[in-house]
Amino acid sequence: MSRTVTPWKWPFGAQVLVAVVLGVALGFIARNADIAWLTTTLTKIGEIFVQLLKLAVPPLVFTAVVLSVTNLRNVSNAARLVGRTVGWFMATSLIAVAVGIVIGLITNPGRGVHLELSGAAAPDAEHRGTWLDFLTGIIPKNVFTAFSEVNVLQIVFLGIVIGAAAVAIGDKAEPFLELNRAVLELVQKALWWVIRLAPLGTLGLIGKAVASYGWDLLSPLAKFTVDVYVGCAIVLFVVYPLLLALVGRVSPVRFFAKAWPALELAFVSRSSVGTMPLTQRVTTERLGVSKEYASFAVPFGATTKMDGCAAVYPALAAIFVAQVFNVSLGVKEYLLIALVSVVGSAATAGLTGALVMLTLTLSTLGLPLEGAGLLLAIDPILDMMRTATNVAGQMVVPVLVGRSENLLDEDVYNAPAGPLVERPSAPRGEPVPA
Repeated sequence: MSRTVTPWKWPFGAQVLVAVVLGVALGFIARNADIAWLTTTLTKIGEIFVQLLKLAVPPLVFTAVVLSVTNLRNVSNAARLVGRTVGWFMATSLIAVAVGIVIGLITNPGRGVHLELSGAAAPDAEHRGTWLDFLTGIIPKNVFTAFSEVNVLQIVFLGIVIGAAAVAIGDKAEPFLELNRAVLELVQKALWWVIRLAPLGTLGLIGKAVASYGWDLLSPLAKFTVDVYVGCAIVLFVVYPLLLALVGRVSPVRFFAKAWPALELAFVSRSSVGTMPLTQRVTTERLGVSKEYASFAVPFGATTKMDGCAAVYPALAAIFVAQVFNVSLGVKEYLLIALVSVVGSAATAGLTGALVMLTLTLSTLGLPLEGAGLLLAIDPILDMMRTATNVAGQMVVPVLVGRSENLLDEDVYNAPAGPLVERPSAPRGEPVPA
């Protein structure tokens, strides 16, 4: 006699897929039947899930960056590792932005689009990105403000400086580092519980998007939306597999089989930083990258490696906005887009959305910032695919560098994809996403 398996004991991926279907159905009902309370409920469920992810961001980023810097002491040729990691971050960003530009030139997403421009408002000063703001904004005026306002870029800066200082003073810093390890472990455990709520959060986020944005609003932006998804898919399923196969000489199929839990969570949560603990576990426990190196590369990538948000998307968005406002772009402008994508990607800071990066690109090209306002309505829809692409890149680069530096355990990488190893501190029997 077979037992009925309750929904909360289903495989994690099945729970998320069911949540997507339910979210679409409930959002469709809420919109077409004009059920305000259902729309509000879906919105609140999604907002609470995202807020829970953001709650862990300051301590998670700070302790992870501090420990990632100090862990480099245990890795030989640390300077070369850092250089290769940054080099691959830049190289893959260049490829991604080239993909975005080519797709934009082929499809012309803004040509013939007629939108109510008078209703498009430029983002407020808090969400704009300029090079001066970017450079001066790295250094916090007040340590407490950096944490209370969740300025991830400033928290990363503080983590790097304090981590370097801890390395410099040596053994005297060990009690401080032990405190950081304990806090990081606590935050990751709490965040793991939040991750278990991802199906519920998915239901709310998807349902809210369907209920809030009807076809009348989305149809003028349909080509642009498709372009972003196609561009990210090319990077995700063509560029990365080619790099893994030709440069890393490892199986791309095995990579996706192992990396899928992190990609799935990134898609529904829309947060690279929120996904970071799972990304790091996948990178070490499933893909076989050395823990010492991964503890640097993954947190660093979660805050700076944004091929979806900072390369494909701003390239296509700049072309879209230029065409809507009848502004011609030349070779110089396309080169500027590439430069902004490679140098300014840290401005996205691993949180949901890419508005700062978009305004940074538009302001550099001299395009109207009101163009960013035109795309806000569909940003949550775009951000799911963008974030999945970001997180994939954050795992691909450590695999490539680890393979070249003998920091990749190929037996682990090539082993069948089983469930993630449960941490010793976890209660016995706690479910783990597979």
